Amino acid sequence: MKANSKYSALAAIIVMVILALPYRLAADAKSAANKSSTAQWSVEVDKINPGDVDLESAFQVAIYENLLDEVGKTKRFKQVFRSGDRNAKDVPDLLLLKTTVQKYTAGSETKRAVTTVSGATKLNVLSQLCARDGKVVLELTVEGDVHFFGSNLRATHNLARNVAKKIKESTLPDPSPAASESTAAASGAASNPAAKRPSLR
Repeated sequence: MKANSKYSALAAIIVMVILALPYRLAADAKSAANKSSTAQWSVEVDKINPGDVDLESAFQVAIYENLLDEVGKTKRFKQVFRSGDRNAKDVPDLLLLKTTVQKYTAGSETKRAVTTVSGATKLNVLSQLCARDGKVVLELTVEGDVHFFGSNLRATHNLARNVAKKIKESTLPDPSPAASESTAAASGAASNPAAKRPSLR
């Protein structure tokens, strides 16, 4: 009798789990749908500001191109725009990534090939994510360098990767629904001139 009662209890538990499973799956599906519908920032990567540092244009271009690539890989943003892209103008939830070079140490590829003690190329930048109104929502000081084998420009790749990693790990404020609705309303009014005309009554 005891064995039968154990089997009965086990069967009851299995039945309860089976009955509860559809509700759990439905809840998980609803949660996933909510996450996918959550507003997501887009970002425009601004041109690199050399600041007071005498930085070769090749380094500035390399930092910029690497930033575009690495920020895109984070999947943190809905869209990633180049500086000056006209398509970014109509995007409601847009942040601007500004990067200013603070320090630069020109290294030597030859010295790095001989010793790991000297010859390092080092870059230090201030990266800011700014809203349209100029408010800074995230500010980071990031370094990138190359100590061992590799070209000096390798430091720009390491720098961009570090910036992207910190952005991915940071918490950003949610995009403002009000701002999105305001932009959408403005776009709708622009596409429908009749909506601007006052009533003749």
